[in-house]
Amino acid sequence: MTKSHAVVSTPHAGRYLQQLCKHWAHRFETEFSATEARIALPLGETRLAADAETLTIDLTAGDPAHLPDLRDVVVRHIERFAFRETLRFEWT
Repeated sequence: MTKSHAVVSTPHAGRYLQQLCKHWAHRFETEFSATEARIALPLGETRLAADAETLTIDLTAGDPAHLPDLRDVVVRHIERFAFRETLRFEWT
């Protein structure tokens, strides 16, 4: 398993978490609350945590080759919801 982690500063973390989960709930297995989420995508699993100032993203891909694509799809969707602000994703 290959993992990646990012912490994104935003006062709208809870909103983005819920929007992403609601957006994907019709296609993928999704569990979420106001502050935590799990989304099972074909590329791997995405876990999100939101607090007042940050959105934490943890990705797990079974195949290391899928991790860049998983990062890309998650970032593109969150940026779509966050079009009013510029987010910085620093992956480790």
